[in-house]
Amino acid sequence: MNSIKEREKFDDYEILEEYDFSGGVRGRFYQPKKIPVTLRLDNDIVIYFKKLASEQKIPYQTLINKLLREKLQKV
Repeated sequence: MNSIKEREKFDDYEILEEYDFSGGVRGRFYQPKKIPVTLRLDNDIVIYFKKLASEQKIPYQTLINKLLREKLQKV
């Protein structure tokens, strides 16, 4: 019974007509989900990305993802 009374005090609220989001940051809590996929690539392409990723000290799949994202943003 006590928990019902506690909940009731939160049920009495008003939504404001306007909210100020001027200090907000777009996408602050967005985290893209990684989805495992099977992708068949030519051997020389995979070797190229692994070499380039090794030079940049990042995983090659991260590099491929980054380059694809950059390309999509230009479209």
